[in-house]
Amino acid sequence: MKKTISVIAATITLFGCVHTAMAADPLRLGIDPTFPPFESKNASGQLVGFDIDLGNAICAEMKVQCSWVQNSFDGLIPALQAKKFDAILSSLSITDERKKAIAFSDKLFNTPAFLITAKGSSLTPTAQSLKGKRIGVQQGSVFENYANKYWRNAGVEVIAYPDAESVYADLTNGRLDGTLDDAVVVTEALLSKPQGKNFTLVQPQVKDDEIFGPGTGIGLRQSDTALQARFNQAIATIRANGTYDRLAKKYFDFNIYGD
Repeated sequence: MKKTISVIAATITLFGCVHTAMAADPLRLGIDPTFPPFESKNASGQLVGFDIDLGNAICAEMKVQCSWVQNSFDGLIPALQAKKFDAILSSLSITDERKKAIAFSDKLFNTPAFLITAKGSSLTPTAQSLKGKRIGVQQGSVFENYANKYWRNAGVEVIAYPDAESVYADLTNGRLDGTLDDAVVVTEALLSKPQGKNFTLVQPQVKDDEIFGPGTGIGLRQSDTALQARFNQAIATIRANGTYDRLAKKYFDFNIYGD
């Protein structure tokens, strides 16, 4: 009898735990932690950065438990579609091309794109200037899209890398003539470091509204309209109540939202 009661109690406990987990409606957020100060790992292997803080604040506002799932950047959208996680929060630019495959939340922030070369270089972000040069970009990024559209067919050797660290390594070792990247990310990850002291952002800013879009957002499956609405409401709330600005000031001394 005691054994029967124990089994029943265990069963109740088990189903109670499952029910609680389902009631909490946990969400998995896909991320590539190679973009400081937006998302990276600290010395202890913990995920840190503005996107991490922002995602945690959004989840808290939604009153939902969220976890982070690491994935290579160029594989984030396929992994989302394969339901390996529920949303992408990883500095993902909102573009018309990506909208063919996924949906987006409202804008999270917007940062400029720049060509980065060695100091004293005469290179500028034009096909004519870069002809015959080797320009590294991260695979699957809007920077690769821009370089392919405007530079590759004009004689520029555009080389795609699986991650930004590999681009920076080849740039500092002289295997590349330049890279196209997010100004905030490359400043944090390279230009502010000793190995990046001989490199700089090249004016003018690289612009193309069709490719770079209005900024970054949370990527979602197109069918998840209810989840999209929940994210948008949470984003609007943390923008209105000061949470967004408080988090942004931890990392930036300028208006990261871009309005």
